[in-house]
Amino acid sequence: MGAEVINLTCPGCGARVSTKDQECEYCHKPITISSFNSMKGLQFAELNKYKNTYDTVLKDNPDNPEINYSIAMCYLKLKLYDKAIESFDKVINQNIDATDAYYYAAICFLKGTKAFTQTRETIDKVLQYLDAAISIEPKGMYYYYEAYIKYDYFKRKFLKTTPTYEELLENAKQVGINDAEIVEFYEILGVERPNVL
Repeated sequence: MGAEVINLTCPGCGARVSTKDQECEYCHKPITISSFNSMKGLQFAELNKYKNTYDTVLKDNPDNPEINYSIAMCYLKLKLYDKAIESFDKVINQNIDATDAYYYAAICFLKGTKAFTQTRETIDKVLQYLDAAISIEPKGMYYYYEAYIKYDYFKRKFLKTTPTYEELLENAKQVGINDAEIVEFYEILGVERPNVL
């Protein structure tokens, strides 16, 4: 993300570290969170330590996109969806090309429930964020998430929409997607995978 280097206390072990390093040289845990996968193995108490560390850093550096992104990822993992959306929006305002911030914010709008249960207003917001991400950098997962929305909300409610979920699945395959990404998507989303997807 190319942000300024910030000195902080390692959320894992308390050592003095800096954001220029990816992991702590002592405990080998990540210093900043760059993906959902980088939080694997972190327990609830550890995630809270990360969140608290980032919160402290943001008091003096409120516009740091790397720390805002890291705290947003913590909020997402902790299922504090409204706070996550707020932090992802800060990242987007600081870097309009931060496609993953659009994608993860779009996940947060569903708040761990199926698309089918949401209001049309929420679904429109999800699609707005996904369309922004796709227009900047088309990734298979972005198309796949949109396919999920088109299936679980539109198809299940017998609403016509274009492109269809089948077309979006084909786009996802053409751009590139793998089973591990799909499994992780449903883990983050917090719902079961529909049989047709």
